[in-house]
Amino acid sequence: MDVETESIPRLELEAVIGFNGHVSSGLRVHPDNEHMIYPLGCTIILKRIKDGKQEFLHGHTNNVTCISVSKSGLYIASGQVNFMGFKATIIIWDYATRTIYTELVLHKAKVEALAFSPNDKYLVSLGGQDDGSIVVWNIETKQAICGSPASAQSAGHSLILQYSNTNDNIFVSAGSGTLRVWELDLPNRKIRPTECQTGKLKRTVKCLEISEDDQFIFCGTMSGDIMKVNLKTKLLNHCGPAKSKYSMGVNVIKILKSGDLLVGCGSGTVTLSSGTNFKTLKKVDLEKAVTSIATLGDGNEFFVGTEAAQMYRFSYENFKVELISTSHNDAVKDVAILFGTSELFATCSDEDIRVWYTGKPKELLRITIPNVTCNSVDFMFNGQSIISAWNDGKIRLFGPESGKLMLTIHNAHTMGATAIAGTRDCKRIVSGGGEGQVCVWELNPRSYRLLEAMKKHKAAVTCLKIKSDDTECVSASSDGTCIIWDIVRFVVRQMMIANTLFRTVCYHPEEFQIITSGTDRKVAYWDVFEGKSALRQLEASQSGAINGMHISQDGKYFVTGGDDKLVKVWDYMLGGVTHVGVGHGGSITSMKICSNSRNLVSTSADGAILCWKFPHVPSS
Repeated sequence: MDVETESIPRLELEAVIGFNGHVSSGLRVHPDNEHMIYPLGCTIILKRIKDGKQEFLHGHTNNVTCISVSKSGLYIASGQVNFMGFKATIIIWDYATRTIYTELVLHKAKVEALAFSPNDKYLVSLGGQDDGSIVVWNIETKQAICGSPASAQSAGHSLILQYSNTNDNIFVSAGSGTLRVWELDLPNRKIRPTECQTGKLKRTVKCLEISEDDQFIFCGTMSGDIMKVNLKTKLLNHCGPAKSKYSMGVNVIKILKSGDLLVGCGSGTVTLSSGTNFKTLKKVDLEKAVTSIATLGDGNEFFVGTEAAQMYRFSYENFKVELISTSHNDAVKDVAILFGTSELFATCSDEDIRVWYTGKPKELLRITIPNVTCNSVDFMFNGQSIISAWNDGKIRLFGPESGKLMLTIHNAHTMGATAIAGTRDCKRIVSGGGEGQVCVWELNPRSYRLLEAMKKHKAAVTCLKIKSDDTECVSASSDGTCIIWDIVRFVVRQMMIANTLFRTVCYHPEEFQIITSGTDRKVAYWDVFEGKSALRQLEASQSGAINGMHISQDGKYFVTGGDDKLVKVWDYMLGGVTHVGVGHGGSITSMKICSNSRNLVSTSADGAILCWKFPHVPSS
């Protein structure tokens, strides 16, 4: 976050839709059995299991890569990734006060894994492959005690850590061709590794679990089998299952009180397996790879997180599964809020459009079209259809409640449809394409007609807005031009040219000015009638393009967001930032203020959707 925005008031985050299912064991249940803990971008979310109320821990500057919760529940530790050549931060959070207890910085580029010792004395951290070291930290003094290379030079990278359940001085690390038991020698400030002997078995270990009595280490491997190693003798005890291995590798293991194992696979299967011979007792198939299993209380219920960014709740008794949370697992391309409400909005991503209810953020509807990407989405003004632009060159209209396909406009654009907007009278649609064409379509109950295809842009149309009287529209393009079109006579009214790739454009509600932004990091004000040069330019970002922008209904404020991952609220007349929102872990892709100026929704390239409280009361 840049220095200039540090003193500016923060936006209040109301809800976050999203879960980074790619973080190994990223979904945790706190020992109080009341909260789930999981990462999204650079935010850590604490979600109350009972009613879904969310709290947020902000402090990381880049995506969170690993999470650990201490046995007592007093601390949460999280590590992040950083750019090459920079150090990656570990934050220890005080759970009771929801504040940063300390920040630890030693590892280069990435923190791969974290583990607390059983009595909260130490935290052990593992660096990523550019770092390759293990460091033991004293939690009380907030200092590093000692460190060591994680694996022998002949072995591959270490990927995972697990602490002993009873001994503060013993922990285990594993990875590609390496499985080591480490002993902490505190007086000499050293950690000493012992290699586990697995005979001829050469495996890449993806997850570790140590039995409660510290007798055995269970290692889930990429090859789809489980190795059981004696912790005392460091010798392989058993490897199985003998015949049908777990499909696409074992990603996560949880040992239950009964001694049986819960196993999550790369194929999306959750299995209850015997703790002795690893045979499958029960199984359920989920969407995409399982990356987290977290038990609730004594294990009668457990939560599962997958790479599809879905969370499930399981009952151990009957192995019944309930989907409790869904989110996008790819970049969200666009967001649209239904006019006249702050409760309903739609987002689009690869293959799907989803409709959300903000009150208790949940998915109401999902429209999926395989193997194509939705680039832009909007609600018709009367709320009776969702219009969408797709990269196969088609425009599709769906029912907002049923999700049923109402109309398809085939071959609307030769290089994919990239932008879309509907008129207020709901009789026409304006679309933009990758080839630079702007098309106006007339809609009839069951058919459509192309009124005009207007070609002036030389590159993709990135954004379209229609004037409230439906007589003109403005199109922004990555060729550095913004064109105001007469959509009654189909002629160019005005053309703005700038040395930028335009990403977004907005009409001021009084419609005498437009504002644009793009890769030059500036917001430019233009006169609709005299558009030769910008009236005013604001330096909107210190790093990266502005990808999303929207203006409030009263025209007093507008919001911007882009590659700097910050949501900024601006005063239109003064040209200054009034509030900043910090929470996105990826580049912001789009944003909208609802028509009654209560909420602001922003989306990002990491699949996150953030709902903010809009800080200014609208003037009547």
